[in-house]
Amino acid sequence: PMALGAVLRYLSHPQVIIDPDVPVPDWGLSDAGAARVAALCRAIKGGALAGTTSVFSSPERKALETARPLADALGCPCNVVHDSHENDRSATGYRPGPEFEALADAFFARPEISVQGWERAVDAQTRITAVVDRIADAAPQGDVLIVGHGAVGTLLFCARAGLPISRAHDQGAGGGGNVITYNRETGAPLGGWSPVESLEGDSSADGNDSVFAQTLKQ
Repeated sequence: PMALGAVLRYLSHPQVIIDPDVPVPDWGLSDAGAARVAALCRAIKGGALAGTTSVFSSPERKALETARPLADALGCPCNVVHDSHENDRSATGYRPGPEFEALADAFFARPEISVQGWERAVDAQTRITAVVDRIADAAPQGDVLIVGHGAVGTLLFCARAGLPISRAHDQGAGGGGNVITYNRETGAPLGGWSPVESLEGDSSADGNDSVFAQTLKQ
């Protein structure tokens, strides 16, 4: 039987080096992003992640550069899950800030339409939800950590919280490095996005209930 109160955490990679000459899935973490991962690794033993028995990662470089050090610090393997990548934006490739934001707005606002060839939000949501179901079923007992991305992470939250797809539930500015905690057994979210720094304390600080309550009232 599953340990009582086991959780599944979905963590978005932190800040990356934006390089227009490199395909987006091959972008790596910036110094600031890597420093946040290193700080979380140092806090593993006494922090909220201490009960984590398995780590899963998107195949994208920025996710792997987040997941591998965490898996090493936890002493468990890093399992790469190939269909857990971010929404497929290869049709447009890199787009500068304001143009990307407009595309991302449209991706969430019109989930059943492909924005300039991007994967549709409804399809990305179906994909990530199936991935997380599969992981929750197959992972060993204990807490699960999945390292991935902001957009599919938000789509997962909308599905699990029973909310329509909306960018209102996105992780917001700051370049990533946030986490949503779910009840592993029921799949219910215990809160919305919180900074990964929230995991450096003990697990009672996990999940920001007040933000989540506001989310449901909107």
